[in-house]
This record gives sequence, C-alpha cells and structure tokens, in this order.
Amino acid sequence: MSLPPRICSCGNVVPHGELCACQKKARQERGARHDARRPSARARGYNHEWRKARAEYLAMHPHCRECSNHGVTRLATVVDHIIPHRGDKNLFWHRANWQPLCAPCHNSIKQRLERKP
Repeated sequence: MSLPPRICSCGNVVPHGELCACQKKARQERGARHDARRPSARARGYNHEWRKARAEYLAMHPHCRECSNHGVTRLATVVDHIIPHRGDKNLFWHRANWQPLCAPCHNSIKQRLERKP
C-alpha cells in the first residue's frame, strides 16, 4: 500500500516521501550559501595526515557505533568528532573524541544532534 501524494506549498503534487523541485532547489541554495562561508576542508585540518589517521582508525573500528547501538551491523565510513572541535587542534586529534559512523548516521542523526541548542 503506497501513501498518498502531498501538495507542496508551491502548489505542485509531490509523491509521498519525495521533495518537490522547489524544495530541492532551496536545499541546494542553502548548502551553497553554507559552503561559501565555510573554510575549505584542508583549512579545517582534513589533510593527508588526517586521511591517514582516519584510515587507520576505521581499520581498527570498522562498524558504525550508532547503528551498533540499535543492533544493526553497518560499516563505518566516517570518523566523527564526538565533541565538535571547532578548530581546536588538540580536540581534533584526540582519538578519545573520535567515533566511527556510517555516512547516513553522520549526515542525519549526528548533524541533527549538533544543531540542537
């Protein structure tokens, strides 16, 4: 049984669970504005040294911690900073502040947690 479509605020009929073209465009524009204000990954410390440390960490901790907490086994692809480092190099490199996450957990659950006031 499929769920009924919805009507977007722009008036378009959109299949359930999908974004309207206007919503996709707004999301892209919002992302572009965010990226324009943000320093490059390299400037934030994500350089060759980080990539090497990340690969070693994921080899030792191959499964997503968040998925594991819910009884799911999924390979981690991201080394996440538990406490956002905000440019603090000591916190950035402190391995006790790292956790393995899969991309879906990092890009949804973790980001939502960090946005909470």
